[in-house]
Amino acid sequence: MTKSHVPFLDLASSHLEMEEELVEIFKSALRTAAFIGGPMVESFEQAFADYCGTRFAVGVGSGTDALRFALIAAGIGPGQIVVTVPNTFIATAEAITQAGAQVDFVDVEDQTLNMDPVKLEEYLETKCRLEPAKGKPVHSETKRVVSAVVPVHLYGQPADMDPIMELAARYEFTVIEDACQAHGAEYFSRNENRWLKAGSIGRAAAFSFYPGKNLGACGEAGAVTTNNEELAATVRMLRDHGQAEKYFHKLEGYNGRLDAIQAGILLAKLKRLPDWIERRRKKADLYRELLASADHDLTIPFEPEWCRAVYHLYVVRTQWRDVLRNHLSEAGIGTGIHYPIPLHLQKAYESLKYQHGAFPVSEQVASEVVSLPMYPQLEVWQQRRVVEEVTRLTPMVQSSVPCGP
Repeated sequence: MTKSHVPFLDLASSHLEMEEELVEIFKSALRTAAFIGGPMVESFEQAFADYCGTRFAVGVGSGTDALRFALIAAGIGPGQIVVTVPNTFIATAEAITQAGAQVDFVDVEDQTLNMDPVKLEEYLETKCRLEPAKGKPVHSETKRVVSAVVPVHLYGQPADMDPIMELAARYEFTVIEDACQAHGAEYFSRNENRWLKAGSIGRAAAFSFYPGKNLGACGEAGAVTTNNEELAATVRMLRDHGQAEKYFHKLEGYNGRLDAIQAGILLAKLKRLPDWIERRRKKADLYRELLASADHDLTIPFEPEWCRAVYHLYVVRTQWRDVLRNHLSEAGIGTGIHYPIPLHLQKAYESLKYQHGAFPVSEQVASEVVSLPMYPQLEVWQQRRVVEEVTRLTPMVQSSVPCGP
């Protein structure tokens, strides 16, 4: 790597900072042969629950496991609809359909790119009817009950949860947060007049500890957070073949346990997460400052006053997205796209028969978003170089636009 190269993500630096501590965790597991369950898993679960402000955290094999198990434990399954957004990673929808439910979508807000509560209310009022016998909204065409909503805290920024929770109370559906990108993010509830951690607001929440996340394992891992003791107990059984105790199966479950080594690694990293988040926020502030004073054609992230984002990703928008990515790549700067095709237009969900134009904000966003380098070890000179190259491109693309007939 040359000095001028700016990678999109640097996973090595944080691990090198902790190398001795992480190696000692591995050695401890070797000495005790405690690879599945045990004290390291239990210690991490308690620490993560405390960090999120919930009574329980249950470690599982991945973020997808976490969301699927949370839905199943909440009683969501066949014959029911779960509503989420099209502008997210496919794992959100996979978890819903793999729980046996049908996925449906509402569009996102143009500024935050998270679930639009107004669109959710429109969906419930125009596409559903309240059926007194069931006490919940029933989709007018499919006749299925809308039993749950999964708001996604995208890119590390919480969705606007107060109006979503108000709709949940009115229409009696369950809210399961997809907090897989939002470890440590905070939401100011105007209803409760206090700050709440992502993952503590709905009935349950799913977290992913995929290596690239703000709190990442050295492999696959996830967790469910909840204040509901029964739901937590069900998730513990679901992750371990439905066992309440060894060889006594109360239900049919899955193999979705959290490895002890990964739990030990996550516990060590959790102590550093507040510092890493603060560093990410400062880097987001610097991007905002540099881009505000530069000549560019970008829409930078919008952070509402009721939100403390953790900037898992720093996502900007431009109509010259592909030109910008190519230019930055040639300059040795890594970027990403999160996400290029909204879920309702993915081949995997063509059976839902959605057409282009169904969710215009998500579709527009998919053609414009580009993720710039963002990680705790990102240097100031690297950020300045990114912005310098972005600014250098602007006159080139402007000069390529025809002036008229």
